[in-house]
Amino acid sequence: MPDMLRILSLSLLSVCTFIACNSNSTNNADTASTNDSPKDINKDWHTYSNADSVKATHLFLDISVNFDEKKITGSAKWELQHLKQSNSVVFDTKDLTIDSILLDDGTQAKFTLGKDDEILGSALRVTIKPINKSLTIYYKTGDNPIALQWLSPAQTFGKKSPFLYTQSESIYARSWIPCQDGPGIRYTYNARVQVPKGLLALMSAENPQKKSDDGIYNFKMDKPIPAYLMALAVGDIGFSAVGPNTGVYAEPAILPKARKELEDLDTLVHKAEALYGPYRWGRYDVMVLPSGFPIGGMENPKLTFCTPTILAGDKSLVNLISHELAHNWSGNLVTNATWNDFWLNEGFTVYFERRITEAQYGKDYVDMLWELGYQDMEAAVNDLGAKSKDTWLKLDLKGRDPDVGLTDVAYEKGAAFLYLIENIVGRENMDKFLRGYFDSHAFKTINTEDFIVYLYDNLLKQNSDWQAKINIDDWVYGPGIPANCPRAGNARFKATEAQSAAFLNGKPASQLNTKDWSTFEWMHFLRSMPKDLSSDKMKDLDNAFHFTHTKNSEIADLWFLQSIRSKYEPAYPAMKDFLLVTGRQKFLEPLYKAMKETPDGLQMAKEIYQKSRPNYHPLAQKTIDEILK
Repeated sequence: MPDMLRILSLSLLSVCTFIACNSNSTNNADTASTNDSPKDINKDWHTYSNADSVKATHLFLDISVNFDEKKITGSAKWELQHLKQSNSVVFDTKDLTIDSILLDDGTQAKFTLGKDDEILGSALRVTIKPINKSLTIYYKTGDNPIALQWLSPAQTFGKKSPFLYTQSESIYARSWIPCQDGPGIRYTYNARVQVPKGLLALMSAENPQKKSDDGIYNFKMDKPIPAYLMALAVGDIGFSAVGPNTGVYAEPAILPKARKELEDLDTLVHKAEALYGPYRWGRYDVMVLPSGFPIGGMENPKLTFCTPTILAGDKSLVNLISHELAHNWSGNLVTNATWNDFWLNEGFTVYFERRITEAQYGKDYVDMLWELGYQDMEAAVNDLGAKSKDTWLKLDLKGRDPDVGLTDVAYEKGAAFLYLIENIVGRENMDKFLRGYFDSHAFKTINTEDFIVYLYDNLLKQNSDWQAKINIDDWVYGPGIPANCPRAGNARFKATEAQSAAFLNGKPASQLNTKDWSTFEWMHFLRSMPKDLSSDKMKDLDNAFHFTHTKNSEIADLWFLQSIRSKYEPAYPAMKDFLLVTGRQKFLEPLYKAMKETPDGLQMAKEIYQKSRPNYHPLAQKTIDEILK
């Protein structure tokens, strides 16, 4: 069969296989869709909007932030593009109060707010005519907007001023802006934001670097972005430049520390550009948020949000910034069309992040990240089930919360798939392909099936052996970890494993050869410890390496996890302090799950959570509520 016919047949077969495997079923993790047609395979099931008929193309946002009432109030004026004949335009909302809607002809619009769905919220359907080119929605946020965390002064580093920040991914922008909230729908925006005097406001847009006298800030984003990249932060925030087009925002109390940790921002941007082309967003700044931030980082264009848990003091955790920077190509520039295609954002970004890290620190260093990532992928597959379709790259999240798909499968299996392609076709060919992919799809969206065709047309058709060796179906439409999954070299980890074995065989911890170990070697060492490590062994490790009081969040989390499993009570007070102030879900989930395994642990978890819950973002609260219910 000619190569072109072969790959097209493969793509069609893959789509048909995906549909067949998901037909005649109910909504659960292993069987989600019902009788989807080929046309529906790439439908976005997580937006009510009718953007294929009437698309919102530009937003004029005019809002006020009220800390006393914990409300955002204002208006969202949307410019509209009529693609098909329709007598209405539909927006996504969640927990919003819609006061009124004004059409561009000056008349009040008729609208309905649909039944509230626990996951999707409510559809806002506005009656319009073909002559209407814009409308303005007057609204206010509800009592529990899931995207927003309102912090009291006591919950900040400075302890003097309140703080607000948003987390819009995946479908939470609709809880603070009425919008067409799908990753495949892009728009530009301007915003006017009024905040209390003395506070700084920042957005995923062109940003100020100092506070205004009147508390009013104006923003512009002239590149089209999806709603999940809308972002807002308000608080006592300072700025420190790193380079001509890079800098760090943070509360003044931690700004010097954050600036020092992130002093290589310019270097990272230059290394990323050398790999896959120019950075297209103007400035690249990083905002270090208060400790309740629920994730490691969020790739908001122009302004990455990140957790303060990366401030280890030795730059050992700054590869997270490489990840968020890489998103400005994979995710922000080229975006997954639906949340079923999430791996196209995150798998590409993990691969790109590791290429940046390799360019800065060398292959033996990045190999440790590849190996830790493989371990994370194994753990995710074991947790989800080796045969679960939630371990496919192409997901089926119809009828389910899209956050179900935010697992290490998308991140690590997606990255491993690209790493395999690189190993087979060669790095030079891979880099040329990826540079072309980013250039040709800039400011556009793409689904998995179109990517497969693009991959063939622009790379794999050169060599039929490549096609056979890669076996796309096993990766994209198959469960678990494929047999041809690559593993990086692990020379540094072999040395770590030798020390681990020596310790478990009786060598005192103080005599282990751990000189110049990186964070990742310590992580591998701790991951290799048996779950039932004795209290004496735990005490020996703690006396030698002071794990209980480490300032490195990655090491602390693994140590506290081991302490729960080994019932090493001397670590419990420090663990409780850690959980009280740290809102990053990556750390919270394993610790609360581990405590839940025993009656005494469950009681301890509930006591800790009762005190800590107010410091966690609503997304983290939702997760831990479910774990401890």
